[in-house]
Amino acid sequence: PDVNTFAILPWDQPEERVGRLICQVHTPHGDPYPGDPRRALQNVLDQARDLGYVFRTGVELEFFLFQLNEQGVALPAWPHDSVSYFDLSTNFRQSIRRKMVATLTRLGMSVISSHHEIGSGQHEINFGYEEALTTADQVLTARVALKSVAQHNNLHCTFMPRPRRDLPGSGMHTHQSLHSIDSGANVFSDPGHEYGLSETGRWFLAGQLHHARAMVAVLAPLVNSYKRLGTSIEAPVYVTWAHINRAALIRVPGLMPDDGAHTRLELRCPDPSSNPYLAAAVMLAAGLDGIRQKMPLPEPLEEDLLGQDRARLRRARVLPATLEEALLALEADETILSALGPYISNSFLASRREEVEDFNRQVTDWEMERYFQRF
Repeated sequence: PDVNTFAILPWDQPEERVGRLICQVHTPHGDPYPGDPRRALQNVLDQARDLGYVFRTGVELEFFLFQLNEQGVALPAWPHDSVSYFDLSTNFRQSIRRKMVATLTRLGMSVISSHHEIGSGQHEINFGYEEALTTADQVLTARVALKSVAQHNNLHCTFMPRPRRDLPGSGMHTHQSLHSIDSGANVFSDPGHEYGLSETGRWFLAGQLHHARAMVAVLAPLVNSYKRLGTSIEAPVYVTWAHINRAALIRVPGLMPDDGAHTRLELRCPDPSSNPYLAAAVMLAAGLDGIRQKMPLPEPLEEDLLGQDRARLRRARVLPATLEEALLALEADETILSALGPYISNSFLASRREEVEDFNRQVTDWEMERYFQRF
C-alpha cells in the first residue's frame, strides 16, 4: 500500500467509516504485477527522473448529472438542469456541485474551480497541479466520489464521453509540464520564445504530436469516445497545436508576463472514461521520446480549421475517427506499446477489439428507423 493515499471516505455514515489505501499490485512471489496500471505509470515516471525531470499534471474533469426515476434508474432524456456555460441554476442544483467539491476537499484533493459546462446537466471540476501519479490517484477517486454524492442526491453521474447526440461531449483536458528534479524549475519555460516554450518544451510537444494517433486509443478508449472527438464542441480533429485555437489537439495556454513557472501544454483529446494511470503513462512516454529524438516542432495552426482551404487540410494529420482506427495506430507504435508494457498492451488491445466487434454486431435504433420500412 501507498500510505500517502490513505483517506477516510467522507460519504459513509460515521458509525460505518471506511478507510481507503491505493496499493501497488504484486504477484504471490512478491514481483510487481505486470498488469498494474499504476506500476506502468511509475515505470515511465522513473524514466523521466533518470533524465532529471518530474512530470506534473492537472485535469479538467467533465461529467453529466441525470435524474433518476422512482425505481432509481437513470433517465438519459432528463439532465438534472437546463442551463449552460457558467450559468447559475437553482439553489438545489448548484448545491449538488458544491457538495461534490466539499467531498473532494475532505478527501485531501486540491480543487481550483468548478462551473457549469455547455450542455444541460454538464459540469466541470478543475484540479490543482500535482505530480502525475497523485493526479491519477485523484481522478480515480474523484470518479467514485462524484458518483456517490450524486446517488445520495437521487441523481446519476456519468463520465460517458457522449451520452446523447444532442449534447456536447465530456472531456478530461490535461495540463502538463516537466520540472527539474534539482531546482524544481519549469523546464518548459522560455520567456524569450514567441510561445514561451523552451527547446525542451518544443521537443516534448513534437513528441506528443508524433505519437498522437496511437495515444488516442488509450486517452479515448471507448467506441463512444469517437462520438465526441471531431463531432462535439471544441473536441479536436486534426493533429495540430496552437496558442489560442481551442480546436487544436494541444494548446499552449497564454500566460501573464513573468509567469513562466506556469508554462504548460494542454492536451485536449483525453476523455474521463480513460484509465488515468495509462493515460499519463502514454502522454509522458510520447513527450520523452520527442526529447530524446529532438523532434522538430511543426508550425502552429491558430486559424479556425473550418475556414481553411481543402488543400491545407488534406496535408494535416487527422486523429482516428473510430476506436478501430485508433487501435491500428496503437498496434504500430512501439513507443506507446512499450510505455504500457507487453502484458497491459496485449490485454488492452484484446479488450478494446472485443468491444469494437460487439458494437459492429449491434442493430441500432438508427438503422431500424432508416431501413426497416424502406427496404
